[in-house]
Amino acid sequence: MTDTMRRWEIDAIGRDRLALREAPIPVPGEHQVLVKVAAVALNYRDKMVVETGRGLPLAFPFTPGSDLCGEVVASGPGANRFEAGARVISTFMPDWIDGLRPGDARTPAYRTLGGYYPGVLAEYVALPEAWLVRAPSTLTDAEACTLPCAGVTAWFALAERARVRAGDTVLIPSTGGVALFGLQIAKAHGATVIVCGRADNEARTRALSADHYIDSKRGNWLEAVYALTADRGADIVLEVVGGAHLGTSVQAAAVGGRICQIGALEGFDLGAPAMPLMLKDVTIHGIGTGSRLALENLVRAVDRNRIKPVIGSRHPLADLPAAFEQLDRGAFGKIVIET
Repeated sequence: MTDTMRRWEIDAIGRDRLALREAPIPVPGEHQVLVKVAAVALNYRDKMVVETGRGLPLAFPFTPGSDLCGEVVASGPGANRFEAGARVISTFMPDWIDGLRPGDARTPAYRTLGGYYPGVLAEYVALPEAWLVRAPSTLTDAEACTLPCAGVTAWFALAERARVRAGDTVLIPSTGGVALFGLQIAKAHGATVIVCGRADNEARTRALSADHYIDSKRGNWLEAVYALTADRGADIVLEVVGGAHLGTSVQAAAVGGRICQIGALEGFDLGAPAMPLMLKDVTIHGIGTGSRLALENLVRAVDRNRIKPVIGSRHPLADLPAAFEQLDRGAFGKIVIET
């Protein structure tokens, strides 16, 4: 092993400030492990951090990226959770181990890898051992790296907050990364799944066992949900769009339904009609990824149910700018950087 590695950095806000530089391989400190990174999954948030900073206290030079799979190659003093050679994946919210997420009413916590903390788009990273969990044995490195953000978000929403169960009808109005995980997780629990998205994604979504597919650009998709459910509505809605779209999800929800509010693609100011929300006794869960324990639960479910993440494209480490361009255009499944 040489003494240096390649690492993506920005020295100021902006895509034009991205540079792949040589840096010393870090030495793991107390209770840290050195991980040889094999693959990193990109999230839309990574692009936003690079382009806008998102108001975060970034220390430059800053390395983006949060979701890795790699191999433990060395341990610092006191580190004993993982042996050399262990395959591990990162946790998106490192300070959230179990229970309620950190923070308080005034300041909800948002301390993430590749945001508040430096990220993982490098050939090696040294991280506290508590920030990692074992990778699923049934997944490749490229597949496993997609779990820490998109995978655990869908799992935490459906399995640990909405408590999806056999016989439920789950509505997913998207075919993005979280949505496709949600589809597979809901099906693994025995639910009926309705997906709403672009017409060109229907065949691939049905191949993942979606029970029904609605073309979001053809006709009134809310009426289509009513028709498919005989007016009962959806027991669970995985709301990954945000903005005024939440209002339509409230209308689509069944009496006693649960809405998992995750995304903000159409804005952070949410809107919903009060009467159906109240009269149908709808519960809205605010979802901000999930805890380390939730990720460990997801890993077990992935291995037991043979869930296979959908990868839309793969890029070598040097091609991060091209991967961001793919993220701009949109992808069916996750975009992965392989080192």
